[in-house]
Formats: sequence, C-alpha cells, structure tokens
Amino acid sequence: MVSGIFIVPNGTFIVEVVAFVIVLAVVAKYAVPLVNSQLQERQDAIAAELAAADEAKSEAEAQDEERRAELERARARAREIVEQAEHTASRLTEDAKARGQREYEERVASAEAEVRLARQRALEEAAQSLGGVVVDVVERIIGREVDSAAHSDLIGEAVRALVGGPGSPAGGAASATDGNL
Repeated sequence: MVSGIFIVPNGTFIVEVVAFVIVLAVVAKYAVPLVNSQLQERQDAIAAELAAADEAKSEAEAQDEERRAELERARARAREIVEQAEHTASRLTEDAKARGQREYEERVASAEAEVRLARQRALEEAAQSLGGVVVDVVERIIGREVDSAAHSDLIGEAVRALVGGPGSPAGGAASATDGNL
C-alpha cells in the first residue's frame, strides 16, 4: 500500500512538466510584459492624478487665502466707510443744529425788533392821542382854553410820565403842570 500513495513519474508526467514550462515561458515572454505595461500606465496615471489633485488643492488653498485677505480688506473698507458716514452724519447734525439755532435766534431777534417797533408805534400813537385828551381834560378841569403849542413841553412831559408808568417822574410832572397852569 505504500506504493499506491506515491505517484510514480512516468512519461506523461515529463511531457506535462515540459508543456507547463513552455506555457510558463510564453506567458512570461508575452503576457507578463503586457500586464506590467498596463499596470505601469495605470500607476503613472494615478500618480499624475494625485499630483494634479495636490496642485489643485494648493491652488484652492492659495485662492481661499486670497479670498480671505480680500474679504478682510473689504471689511476694513466697510468699517472706514461706516466711520466716515457716522462722522459726516454727526457733522451734518451739528451743522443743522447750529443753523437751526441761528435761524431761531434770528427769528427771535426779528420778532423782538418787530414787537419793540410795534410797541414804539403804539406808544407814539397813544402819546399823540393822549396829548389831545390831556389838553381836553385840562380845559375841562380848569375851565379855560389851553394853548397846546405854548404848553407842548408840559403836555409832552405829562404824556411821557403817563406812558412811562410807575417809577417815572409823574408826580413831579403833575405838580409842575399844576403850578404852571
């Protein structure tokens, strides 16, 4: 039984080994170089794609950095514009306030001048009509005719005393008119 376990080489075994070596030689000579060249081309293509990917990545990083720098410059410019706008707005507000204050003061001064002028006119008109009234009252009180031309100084002083109000020399003017009439 021991002899049945091992295969004894015979003539077919040698032919099979020779055929195997010939097939191996043909495969090694023709098929392996073709497969190796395909593998080398594929390896070169992958290496080129990796290099292109690395280059694209570095270019993208450079563009990203450039974009960030541009964005920062734009933000800085925007801050400057906002600061300038705030400064201009505050300056315009101050100018408008000053202009409004000037207009207010001019209008108040103009109104005060108009009031003074109107008061002066009213006082002059009242003084003129009061002079006639005073002459009429004096004529009625005294009972004789008073010459307004001759006593114009006294009448004017009396009118000024009446127009001037309290604190005017009204008492002295009244006593002087009583003594001279």
